[in-house]
Amino acid sequence: MLRVEELSLYQFKNYPMRKFHFTERMIGICGSNGVGKTNLLDALYYLCFTKSYFTRTDINNVLHGAQGFRIEGSFNLDEAANTLVCILRETGKKEFLADEESYTRLADHVGRFPAVIITPDDVQIITDGSEERRRFLDALLSQLDARYLQNLIDYNRVLQQRNSFLKLLAEKRGNDTQLLDVYDAQLTEYGNYIYQVRQQYLQLLIPAILKAYAQIAGAEEDLELVYESQLHANNFGDLLVQSRERDRLTQRSNTGIHKDDLAIRLKQQPFKSIASQGQRKSLLFALKLSEFDILKENKGFAPLLLLDDVFEKLDASRMHNLLERVCKENNGQVFITDTHRERFEEHMFQLDTPYQVIDL
Repeated sequence: MLRVEELSLYQFKNYPMRKFHFTERMIGICGSNGVGKTNLLDALYYLCFTKSYFTRTDINNVLHGAQGFRIEGSFNLDEAANTLVCILRETGKKEFLADEESYTRLADHVGRFPAVIITPDDVQIITDGSEERRRFLDALLSQLDARYLQNLIDYNRVLQQRNSFLKLLAEKRGNDTQLLDVYDAQLTEYGNYIYQVRQQYLQLLIPAILKAYAQIAGAEEDLELVYESQLHANNFGDLLVQSRERDRLTQRSNTGIHKDDLAIRLKQQPFKSIASQGQRKSLLFALKLSEFDILKENKGFAPLLLLDDVFEKLDASRMHNLLERVCKENNGQVFITDTHRERFEEHMFQLDTPYQVIDL
């Protein structure tokens, strides 16, 4: 069982200095817009992933006018106490410590304290391009498989190097492709492993998403999810060789697992083109709750669930179905932000669930 018991923030976003104590499984974080509800959730996310959910640049999370920040959390996992600390130094260097031991590789921490976050902007997973769906998949699979995360890091590094070399070839009008051979061999090794893991887990994830969607929407609909990859019918190494001329013309790598997608269709048409707002929200929560369920099954305990502003985004029946899933059918700790304390308390009362409210 995973629980957060304390959280201390210093110069993080809008918090000069603040300490929180969490005493229940269900935590309501209530207050008007702009007081720091989402920032509190992001601090919890930081301690699970060593980074922000909302920005790739750590310096953007420093309190205005300050230099550096510190986040500390007391986590309890299976009755064992763990102290996690994330520090951004004034120099811009980031350090991450677990029980006073500093990580040499931040990636080694990911997956130890799993978490799932749902925010209003996550609808981009459905409405935007394939990059958002890959990001969703990578967040899940990186928590399940440390080797997957390392291969993903290595793949993206080599991909960037290969693209830079393609631009250099174009500028110098060069024909030396020996370095491309090296890059292609590395991409093939890393990419094949990533592809295999995606294929393996999507066989579990896709049926789970369809089931969760029917539960939240309250009806069966003609929904289809398909894993699309250039590697389904082709050898990755061969693809890279065949694409070289095109890659040199466009100065970027046009084939690989960085082009994978999870295609979503409703009634055999693109989901985002014909789905209602309610259907989009139902699918978003189905994606995230399926992520939650697979993490729970794999880890043997429920991950933290961070729900940002969900009451504003779902109608009453969908909201009840969602809360039934996360509150009654699971024993994980749930953090929910809301602008209306009374609304949060009413839902908890209906579910007969003990809770704690933190007013900001």
